[in-house]
Amino acid sequence: MLQIVENAKNYLGKTAIVDSKVEYTFSELLQRSEAVSASLLEENADLNQKRVAYIISPGFEYAAIQLGIWRAGGIAVPLCITYPFPSLKYVIEDTGAEYLIVGPEYEELLSPYKQTSSIKFITLAEINPEGTVNLPEIDKSRGAMILYTSGTTNLPKGVLTTHANIEAQIYTLVKAWHWSSNDYTIGILPLHHVHGIINVLSCALWSGATIQFLHPFNADEVFEVFEEGKVTVFMAVPTIYFKLIAQFEVFPEERQRKLTPIMEKFRLMVSGSAALPVSVMAKWKEISGHYLLERYGMTEIGMAISNPYHHDRKAGYIGQALDGVEIRLVNEENQVVLPGHAGEIQVKGPSVFKEYWGKPEATANTFTEDGWFKTGDIAVIEAGYFRILGRDSIDIIKSGGYKISALEIEEVIRQYPGVKDVGVVGIPDEEWGEIVVSALVLENPIDTKVLNSWLRERMPAYKTPRSYKIIEELPRNAMGKVTKNDLKKLF
Repeated sequence: MLQIVENAKNYLGKTAIVDSKVEYTFSELLQRSEAVSASLLEENADLNQKRVAYIISPGFEYAAIQLGIWRAGGIAVPLCITYPFPSLKYVIEDTGAEYLIVGPEYEELLSPYKQTSSIKFITLAEINPEGTVNLPEIDKSRGAMILYTSGTTNLPKGVLTTHANIEAQIYTLVKAWHWSSNDYTIGILPLHHVHGIINVLSCALWSGATIQFLHPFNADEVFEVFEEGKVTVFMAVPTIYFKLIAQFEVFPEERQRKLTPIMEKFRLMVSGSAALPVSVMAKWKEISGHYLLERYGMTEIGMAISNPYHHDRKAGYIGQALDGVEIRLVNEENQVVLPGHAGEIQVKGPSVFKEYWGKPEATANTFTEDGWFKTGDIAVIEAGYFRILGRDSIDIIKSGGYKISALEIEEVIRQYPGVKDVGVVGIPDEEWGEIVVSALVLENPIDTKVLNSWLRERMPAYKTPRSYKIIEELPRNAMGKVTKNDLKKLF
């Protein structure tokens, strides 16, 4: 029994999703998701954890497909709608997906898979809206979803979570943040990330709340929805808050005066996926009346730490361990550190993922012998609150809510004619948290604008460097390792 589906049955006549101004009830969502299940199952009784990749714009169809895959017994593999073909190909083939569901605007991009015998290519138009099927019983220990995260290795790793993991992630947040069927939220975050899928969409559906999708993101449209007076919960990343503040500041004073009291009535506003600059926190408090709730999580664990719902929230702090989540800080010898001392955050609990897909060695390496997940983030506890100090690896760049592997970008840039060597780092930026920059050692002169265009055909735009420096050689230590702190100083 999937609890998110059982919960939906309690709200059949209530609006679940608003998509392009059209309202869809929970009953319609369940009916459409069963039609998706029927299209996938055909004559089979159970997908038995076959991987189903899908690329669908945020909205009603996305939610129905996610639920439909789960109800049919498959593992959902959401694809990023802004990725170029090589990035999508990597995920589809790394997961061994046997089904690919494609929205109309992405059919041309994914057309190479139409003739592939190993993958069943399904368009939205091919899903019979009247389709029904006997649905299998789903054990919660089964795999439910694979999301991709960039780590310190060159290529992203697939994070496999079970239904039990996902239910634990949702339940913890519903309890901590007081979700209810009276809530109304906006979906503006990417749906191939935990923040968008779990924190917003799944928590809303689990609770019988309503989610209104706005796609693509437009700051003025967000404020227009605010002005309708329905929103109670709003979640975004620091980059979005930065854009909303910029938009608010160009509004006439009369509209500003109208908006502030509307936002003050919201029940909850949350920021996450990257560190929130204190200046942005203060400015948002000034215009909205809300001291944003910051929290901490990862693809592998869902949310683990959060500022409190009712009590004091501290700027620059991620808060306290959520209910049902065990947290410890350890030193390099894996010994628990004393209060006030920095250590790596390690996590244990039912929300922690099962494994990295197809990578048993990487899975083993990320857990301690006694079962704690090693996050790679360094923190300290001060007055009962966790404060993040940074990554234990300088090769992870956090930009606009994404975690980006510098090594992955370097490997692609090295393939460009004329490039002899490359070093990629992240440098602080108020809007994005960090931005990607690159130092190049050249064999022949190149045009960096042409290089950037070339890169955008091979990787998502947010991974491409914003700035380049041409240097004679990369700074290295005695062991030949590039000293990236020295590289950062160049920018």
